[in-house]
Amino acid sequence: MSEKTAFIARLEKIDACAVSDALDSLALPGAHSGLPRRSTNQRIAGLVQTVKLSDQEPQGGSKRHLGTAAIDSADNLTVIVVEQRTGIDCAGWGGVLANAAKAKGVRGVIMEGPARDIDEYEEIGFPVFSRATTPHTARGRVWEQSFGEPVLVGGSEVNPGDYVIADGSGVVFIPADRAKEVITIAERIAEKERLMTEDVLKGKPVSEVMGTNYENMLDKNNDG
Repeated sequence: MSEKTAFIARLEKIDACAVSDALDSLALPGAHSGLPRRSTNQRIAGLVQTVKLSDQEPQGGSKRHLGTAAIDSADNLTVIVVEQRTGIDCAGWGGVLANAAKAKGVRGVIMEGPARDIDEYEEIGFPVFSRATTPHTARGRVWEQSFGEPVLVGGSEVNPGDYVIADGSGVVFIPADRAKEVITIAERIAEKERLMTEDVLKGKPVSEVMGTNYENMLDKNNDG
C-alpha cells in the first residue's frame, strides 16, 4: 500500500470534525462550513484534483467542456474540487459529468459555487458538496480557466495533491506536506472522544468527563 493510499485509509476511519480540531491545534486553515453534502450520506476522503472556472471565454473559443480534463486525469483516489467564484448563477458541475466521474472511480466532487442535477447525483449514488444549487447551465456563461492548478475554497488555497475529508459537518483540506502530522493528531483526538463517550455511557457524569478532558483535547503534546 502506498503512503497516499494509507493516509486516505486512515482518514476514512475518522471524521471531518477530528481533522478540523487537528488543524486548529496546529493553527492551520483548511476547515470549511457552508458546503453541505447535496447527495448520498457518504463521507468521502481522497486526493484533490482541481478545476478553476472563469467568466472569460478562452481566446478562440472553449476547446473542451469544463471538468472533463480533471475526470480524464483522475483515478480511484481522486476528489475533484471546482472553483466557480465568478458570481454568475450557473452550475460548475452537472449530471453528465457526475456519471463520467463515477465511472472513472472518482470519490466525489466539492463545488466552491453552484451545482445542478442534484437529484441525479442521488440516483447514481455520487457524493457532491456545493456552496449552492441552481438549475442554470454553465453553457455560454462560464468556462474552464485551468485544471491541476491552485484554487480557492472559502479563504484558503487548495492545491492538487492535497488531502480532503468531507462529511455532514463540513469539508476539511489537509496540505499534502502536513498530512502525516495532521492525521496522527486527528486520530488521537478521535480516540479521546471515543473514550469520553464510553465513560458517559457507563454513567460517569458528563460535567466531569467534559471538564477534565475536553479543554485540553487540542493539546497535541497531551496524551492523557
